[in-house]
Amino acid sequence: MPILPLFLNILWIVFGGLWMAAGWVLAAVIMAITIVGLPWARAAFNIAAYTLLPFGQRAVRREVVTGREDIGTGLLGFLGNLIWLVLAGWWLAIAHLVTALGLAITIVGIPFAWAHLKLAGIALWPIGRAIVPA
Repeated sequence: MPILPLFLNILWIVFGGLWMAAGWVLAAVIMAITIVGLPWARAAFNIAAYTLLPFGQRAVRREVVTGREDIGTGLLGFLGNLIWLVLAGWWLAIAHLVTALGLAITIVGIPFAWAHLKLAGIALWPIGRAIVPA
């Protein structure tokens, strides 16, 4: 990993990344406990890892990576995202927005606030996303 993303990821963990990744893991565990929530749990665990170390990676639609639609990028993915939005997406998005607002009041925190805003969007609609190197 190049030095700048490593440095930014260390700062990220200190300034909100760790607790937001923990929020994603909590959502994943709750979904996994229900058994029927396993598809959402998998997506939440993937994004928890991305939330922990976002610099040097990016989230893209999975069909861009694979070159084809699959079960998570079609109609079932759409329905899955709607269910996710109601069950967990909105509170994760709000947590990212609150964290972003807190960081945005400082000049140093603006890049981290921007990253939280991107993660808030992902929190609302995570199914069908893939994490790839930037």
